[in-house]
Amino acid sequence: MIDIIKENIQQYCKEHTASDNRLLSELERYTWDNEDVPQMISGQMVGKFLQSIIRMIAAQKIVEVGTFTGYSALQMAEAIPLHGEIHTCELMKKHAETAQSFFDKSDYGKKITIHQGPALESLEQMKSVSFDLAFIDADKSNYLEYYQHCLVLIRTGGVIVLDNMLWGGDVLDPQDDDAKALRRTGDFIKNDQRVFNTLLPIRDGLMLCIKL
Repeated sequence: MIDIIKENIQQYCKEHTASDNRLLSELERYTWDNEDVPQMISGQMVGKFLQSIIRMIAAQKIVEVGTFTGYSALQMAEAIPLHGEIHTCELMKKHAETAQSFFDKSDYGKKITIHQGPALESLEQMKSVSFDLAFIDADKSNYLEYYQHCLVLIRTGGVIVLDNMLWGGDVLDPQDDDAKALRRTGDFIKNDQRVFNTLLPIRDGLMLCIKL
């Protein structure tokens, strides 16, 4: 995580943000205790940011690229109406199974459908559905392709949120493949006349795109 804001300020922000419910807190603990790269979890600040967007645009149908252990999907499921839907894409069977086990414990879990396999294939199969919101938090090499697929799926006035768009600050002078892919994605979005975008230094950088 890029060290833009002092740790005590970040803690103050968390303390003055809506708290997670019991199951979300349990899932976060499980992720940190059992996953090899637990920092992939989006966390409270990102989760409540997504919930805020959902409430602002009255989102009912959401597509997510990158389920991981299911934390962000459960955050969003909490905020959508009872008849709402979340379609989340996950490549790894292990993560899909972990996520489903927590969805099964949740009052909101029935709103979520996991599409296990390559996300680009899953997104291609969703072309007949119109979504209100997309959240992208998966492998960085395909970020631009995920963005372009999601832009087709999102309705006018809908929102795309991309996580990790600062990549610890490495996008400023990208050296590795992931940083280069994220910089390429950021540059593309900045010049994309189909969206109004804002890059926010929340967590590791959230790019907010409103489809025009």
